[in-house]
Amino acid sequence: MTFIDTFQVAFRSLAINKMRSGLMMLGVIIGVASVILLVSVGSGLQAFVTDQFDELGTDLLTIFPGELKFGDAAGREGGPPGSANNKLTRDVAELLERRATLVNGITPVATTYAETKYLGEERTTGILGTTTNYVDIRKSPTEKGRFFSRQEESGAKRVAVLGATTVDELFGNRNPIGEELKLAGKTFTVIGIFESKGAAFGNDQDDLVAIPLTTFERVFDLDKVSYIYAKVGDVERVDQAKRQIERILLTQMDDEDVSVIGTEDLLETVTSILGVITAGLGGIAAISLVVGGIGIANIMLVSVTERIREIGIRKAVGATSRDILLQFLTEAAVLSVIGGIAGILIGVGGSLILNNFVQTVVPLWSVVLGFSISAITGITSGVGPAIKAARMDPIAALRYE
Repeated sequence: MTFIDTFQVAFRSLAINKMRSGLMMLGVIIGVASVILLVSVGSGLQAFVTDQFDELGTDLLTIFPGELKFGDAAGREGGPPGSANNKLTRDVAELLERRATLVNGITPVATTYAETKYLGEERTTGILGTTTNYVDIRKSPTEKGRFFSRQEESGAKRVAVLGATTVDELFGNRNPIGEELKLAGKTFTVIGIFESKGAAFGNDQDDLVAIPLTTFERVFDLDKVSYIYAKVGDVERVDQAKRQIERILLTQMDDEDVSVIGTEDLLETVTSILGVITAGLGGIAAISLVVGGIGIANIMLVSVTERIREIGIRKAVGATSRDILLQFLTEAAVLSVIGGIAGILIGVGGSLILNNFVQTVVPLWSVVLGFSISAITGITSGVGPAIKAARMDPIAALRYE
C-alpha cells in the first residue's frame, strides 16, 4: 500500500467510528488547550509585572528599612513606620538630598491605615504621608485640583489628595475638591485627585489618601517612614548612585539596618519567580496530555480487539504486517494531530476571552510545546496496539468470534 492509501484507509476507519474517535481526541484537546491557557496566564502576569515596573522607571531606587528578604512574609526586616527596628526618618531623607550628588530627587513615604469619613460614608483607607517631590518621582500627577505645596508641607497643613477609588467610595458623583473629610478623627480639606492607576499585584493603587509627611507625623505620632524613593539623574549611573547612597547611609546606621534596591533588581527577582511558576503551570497541564495519550492507547487496544476479523480479512487479501502497522499508527497520529490543532484553537480562543478579565499572552513556545507533546504521545501510544495488530495470525484472526 502507498502512503496515501494508508491515510485513506485510516480516515475511513476513524469516520466510521465517530464516537470512539471523538473520545480518543478529547484527552489531547483538553491537554493542549490547558497548556496554552495556563502558560498564557503565567506569561500575561509576567508581562503585566514588567509593565508595572516600566512605569516606575529604571532610574528609580527604593530605600527600605532593614535587610530586604524576598522570601520573608513581610518582604523585609525592619517593620512598619512605628517599629523600633526601622531607622528610616525624614532626617535620613534630607541627608540623602544634601549629600547624594548622583540623585535628582528624594521623597520619603510613610504609610498606615485609618478611618476616613465624609458625611454618612466611612471606610478604612491607606494613608500616605510624603513630600511635594512624590508627584514627579512616582509619576503620579493629579487629574483634578493640585498636589500640596512646600508651604503646606512645612506648615503641616491638613490637606489631602485622594485616589480615584477613595473618591468613588466616599463622594460618589460629588466633586470632592474643597470638601472636608475626617481622617483619623481630624478634619482635612481635599485639594486634589490623583490620576487613576488601577490595580497592581492585587493592590488597588487608587485606594489612598496622600497628606504632607509633616502632617502625617503629627496626626499619627510617628517619626519613621516606610521607605524612601530616590530618582537618579542619569540612568547609566544607577549602580553608582546606589553605591553612593549606601555609603551615605552607612555613616548613620549598620548594613543590616537598610536596603537599597533598584527597579531592575526587583524586576529580575519577580520575573524569575514568575518564570518558574509559568513553567510549572505548563508542566502540570502537560501531564493531562500524557493522560490523553494513555486514553488513546487504551481505546486503540480495544479497537484492535474489535477489528480482529477485519485484520484477518485484510491479511488474507494481501495486506502485509507493515501495512497493518502503518494503518494503526496513522490512525493514532491523525487523532493526535487533529486533537492538537483543535486544542490550539480552543486554547488561543480561551486566552483571548480571558484577556478581557486578566492580561494573557500566548507565547509561540507554548503552542509548539502543546502540539509536539500531543503528536508524540499520540504516536507513541499507538505503537503498542499497532504492533499487536500487525503480529496477528491471519487464520486465527478470521476464526475470531
